[in-house]
Amino acid sequence: MFLSRSEGIQILRHIKGCLSLKNFKYLIVHTNPLCLMSLFTNPNRIPENYGLKIAGGLIAFFLIMKVTGLAHIYELRFLNVIIQVGGIYFALKKFRETHDQHMNYFRALVTGVATGAVSSVIFALFLFIYLTVDPGFMQDIITNEPMGRYLNPYITSFMVALEGLFSGLLFTFIIINYVNTDDVNEPQGESN
Repeated sequence: MFLSRSEGIQILRHIKGCLSLKNFKYLIVHTNPLCLMSLFTNPNRIPENYGLKIAGGLIAFFLIMKVTGLAHIYELRFLNVIIQVGGIYFALKKFRETHDQHMNYFRALVTGVATGAVSSVIFALFLFIYLTVDPGFMQDIITNEPMGRYLNPYITSFMVALEGLFSGLLFTFIIINYVNTDDVNEPQGESN
């Protein structure tokens, strides 16, 4: 469907008004470009925001363990749980704060799982790059794991991403049962 000539002219005038020098000066003087609905301020981008923070925590913890020589102790991965649970909890808390203290159960489930998914995919990408750059660490994993002979950086990173996704689902399910969510709406209409 095409616009009429008068509708097209109105749209062009509106665009011209929006792009005027006066409006441009107002934007430059009265707003900070870094604060314009960025990833970290948009209440609809909470999973990406907190997923990045969780991934940063996981990467920092991994690097600290590598530098201190404790990276070969695979049981320390359990501490990743604390980082992920804390991040998902704070993501859900932020969701409640930015949505007038309301949190639907299913929306909370989606937010928590998405946060866990973003963090685990980013950490898996980091791990893939690290295992490719440091083949000695990959060789240590191959020799020390029971199914190690079948591992390579691709499979290892995929397993980490999958593990993070499912643990994010589990942790979200546990957390939202302890966090106050809105009641389920009463059914509308009559059922026969």
